Amino acid sequence: MCEGCGCSGVQSFNDKIAEVVESIRPMLQNDGGDIELVGVDEDNAVRVRLKGACKGCPGAAMTLKMGVERLLKERVPEVKEVIAVD
Repeated sequence: MCEGCGCSGVQSFNDKIAEVVESIRPMLQNDGGDIELVGVDEDNAVRVRLKGACKGCPGAAMTLKMGVERLLKERVPEVKEVIAVD
């Protein structure tokens, strides 16, 4: 158990995903964009919404696949893919 909160110290899959997405947000916000975690499918596909300057940006697909998806798969290997939703 954690000393601070009494939990088992094991993060759920969804909590891990949310933590990584939150760690990515400041980088996108620095460029006028943002990201929102929409949800995780049963097959471990992560759905996100790009917002602000990222929405409709020509580089958004690259940001999504080479940035967001790469980091998520690196930190949470069970992630199958990242899908942008409107």
